[in-house]
Amino acid sequence: MISERLQRLKYVAGDLLMSNVAWFAYNCLRYELEAVHGRYPTLGRFLTSSNVEMGQLVFPLVMMCVYGLSGYYNEVFRKSRLHEFFVTLWSSVVNALIIFFVALINDVSNNRSFDYEMVFILVAVLFVCVYGMRSVITTHTSGKIRRRQWSFNTLIVGCGAQAVAFGRKLDDTQASLGYKIMGYVSIPGEDDEACAQPRYSLDEIERVCDETDIKEIIVVPTTQHSESVLNTINRLFALNRPIKLPPERMGMLLSKVRISDMIGAPLVDISSSNMGACGTNLKRLIDVIASALLTVLLLPVYLIVAILIKCDSRGPVFYTQERMGYHNKPFKIIKFRTMVCNAEESGQPQLSSDNDPRITRVGRVLRKYRIDELPQFWNVLRGDMSIVGPRPERQYFIEQILKRVPAYALLRQVRPGITSLGMVKFGYAKNVDEMVERLNYDILYLENMSLLNDFKILVYTIKVVLTGRGV
Repeated sequence: MISERLQRLKYVAGDLLMSNVAWFAYNCLRYELEAVHGRYPTLGRFLTSSNVEMGQLVFPLVMMCVYGLSGYYNEVFRKSRLHEFFVTLWSSVVNALIIFFVALINDVSNNRSFDYEMVFILVAVLFVCVYGMRSVITTHTSGKIRRRQWSFNTLIVGCGAQAVAFGRKLDDTQASLGYKIMGYVSIPGEDDEACAQPRYSLDEIERVCDETDIKEIIVVPTTQHSESVLNTINRLFALNRPIKLPPERMGMLLSKVRISDMIGAPLVDISSSNMGACGTNLKRLIDVIASALLTVLLLPVYLIVAILIKCDSRGPVFYTQERMGYHNKPFKIIKFRTMVCNAEESGQPQLSSDNDPRITRVGRVLRKYRIDELPQFWNVLRGDMSIVGPRPERQYFIEQILKRVPAYALLRQVRPGITSLGMVKFGYAKNVDEMVERLNYDILYLENMSLLNDFKILVYTIKVVLTGRGV
């Protein structure tokens, strides 16, 4: 089985090669159609001119950036042909417009329709060249998977008769979908008498995934207890592998889902958010750029706040605490210290409340205007968090929330955020009841996740900060 890295390299190399070919071919057409023979008596002189040579070096690299942001390289094995077609077309249009406004706009003629035709020709050349190579690679890959020459080690979480039947259905399909069933994992509370071998317990799953190089996990529960299933899914997120579910089992989760396989046995990917690959990549790019800029611009504010904290109370300027993040992985969140040192001397995690005596004088102001959250831009740069996303919680409180709202496990699909819909609409939670109430907003965000909604949340956050509604 070819590695994911090598397969991705094939697509990247193919795109880079065909982007160069497309730009070269376009310049040859441009020489003939724009009638620049007066300035360049031969095609060779035109192609070796400084501007054209510079474009041959720069523009294919620009195109590669657009291809990367489009999300085309996120999934490299099971590509939808229709999705591949439209992503390539969209990328070709974007690249053509970038090239036109950066390099070709100074060469426009007095004939507006001719200029439009040249842009259209550039789109067509880019699309034909790039899509042609992509189609060849995808066809070769799909053929290898269908003929069972390439497969992906898969675990089925579920040991009942339905799980076994589903596994056999995947194995018996005439054209393989690429799933190679390596075993079954029992879910607490289900009848596993009909389970095939090998069979594992939920406590063994991490070891099995590492030893057998599991690529995907399919959850086929027999039990009707959604709490047991969702608690199991919450544990699976930490494995950092795709988690899929038959669509008929989605009633216990959320209404908006994303089908990963349309042919054969359709499966729903619940380890990824509803935001598409392009939106996910753009969100991360925006997070990195914005956090880097704000970290630099806010350095004077950091210095002033640090001095005020040191003058107000003894102890460090920053406060770190373990939170659970993307795919249930723990990380250290960093904030300006707003409480006295040893605020949790008993060792029992505690939530703050109005008029909490542990909060310092400066800390109360920092919390009121959310200034204590500013150091978390470093968490965003590290990849622990996003600027917008569900607030991260401590494992102690997560366990209590899961007992009451098992769907909380689904928030592990995305990186937690500095701000969130729950924070701007509800605010800080003083107890678990309020955390559960705020969770409704986080689930609403998850179901309607988009860059536009992220922008709206940021606008609300700025309003909260300026009006001091952070307490």
